[in-house]
Amino acid sequence: MATNRRYGDGCAIATALDHVGERWALLIVRELLLGPKRFTDLQDGLPGAGPKILAQRLRELEGNGVVRRRTLPPPAASQVYELTEWGARLDAVVVTLGHWGQGAPEPSGDHVGADSAMIKMRGLFRPRPDRPWTATYEVRLGRHRFTIRVVDGRLAEMGRGEPQGRPDTVIDTDPDTLNRVVGTDSTVLAGAIDDGRLTVTGDDRAGQRLFDAVRVEQDSGAQGRIRATRPVS
Repeated sequence: MATNRRYGDGCAIATALDHVGERWALLIVRELLLGPKRFTDLQDGLPGAGPKILAQRLRELEGNGVVRRRTLPPPAASQVYELTEWGARLDAVVVTLGHWGQGAPEPSGDHVGADSAMIKMRGLFRPRPDRPWTATYEVRLGRHRFTIRVVDGRLAEMGRGEPQGRPDTVIDTDPDTLNRVVGTDSTVLAGAIDDGRLTVTGDDRAGQRLFDAVRVEQDSGAQGRIRATRPVS
């Protein structure tokens, strides 16, 4: 163990908290769910954590077997942090904790980061075998790029970075808008499109199906019907 702050309780819940219960620890895990990050990228995603506390938490998580460091091959040759196989098993825990947090009596109203918005989208995605479709999406959240790939109505991939090859649909917005749009009814999506906070380029039907799959209520989407502004270039 990298820290002596333990509960001294044999319960598996207490053991889990011995490993990831310190402040910022689970948020670091959240930032690594979609792939490795450099220290500076983690700072960008967790601006409230100073560099000293972030470095300390990373050392603890590394010592606890949750996170590991590795060096990317040339020409990048950058040192990145990533989840271990055991650490990656926290995925469902983090997503479920997020679902629970959405029902908080007093929602925080704070800004969300790009990874947070995408993880929320992934957690709400419901397979649609009754309406199968296959498409590749590029999601642009400011300077951040993500790839979503749906195969036969099921989420096959969600990761950081641009897709290989030309995507079918490009969604361009900001993290806060995406966070508000997913998990709500079609009127919120319609408002974001109408005022220009969210744009869709390329295959509008594929865009519509993606947003239908991340709604809490699978409504008809009549008021939020997507119309792509232009083909993907």
